[in-house]
Amino acid sequence: MPIPNPAALDFLSRRQSQAAKLFTGPVPSRAELEPILTAALRVPDHGKLEPWRLIVLTRPDMARLADLAEARARETGGDAERIEKGRGQFDRGGLAVVVISSPQDVPKIPVAEQLLSAGALCLGLVNAASAAGWGANWLTGWVSHDAEFCARAFGCHAGETVAGIVHIGTPGAPAPERPRPDLARVVQWGLA
Repeated sequence: MPIPNPAALDFLSRRQSQAAKLFTGPVPSRAELEPILTAALRVPDHGKLEPWRLIVLTRPDMARLADLAEARARETGGDAERIEKGRGQFDRGGLAVVVISSPQDVPKIPVAEQLLSAGALCLGLVNAASAAGWGANWLTGWVSHDAEFCARAFGCHAGETVAGIVHIGTPGAPAPERPRPDLARVVQWGLA
């Protein structure tokens, strides 16, 4: 017989991301972040490959990345909007965890499963940070998909990608409730 955890189910049912650009005040210390990382790392991982790695960014890292994003945007002929989109999350960020998907060449474990494990890790970070009382937001943007930026910024090599940049901080105003998916529209019960 299953042992329910109503508090956890209630939390997950009400969970919502906070807008990273509205974070205020302090960010978690290393001591506060380590239990969040520990909880987040409890993700499905077929073969126990650990097909990801994490980089914790602090304010000085963010300033360097903002400049690097602007330089890369200019290098690729980006306009003012692209420059702002690249710089923005780093200019405003105080702490973030970059999740690098780093799949391994293991024939019996498809790359797709390894990529999904990295995505699960991103959501685990959001949930664990939120459960610890912090605001959390999973961002990407063009910087996460530009292989040259990722190589320069995060040391990504061939085959590695940024699954997400999870910003964690003190939430500002409460996030407005947004419509949630309608079960009747997205769930099929059985095969037709």
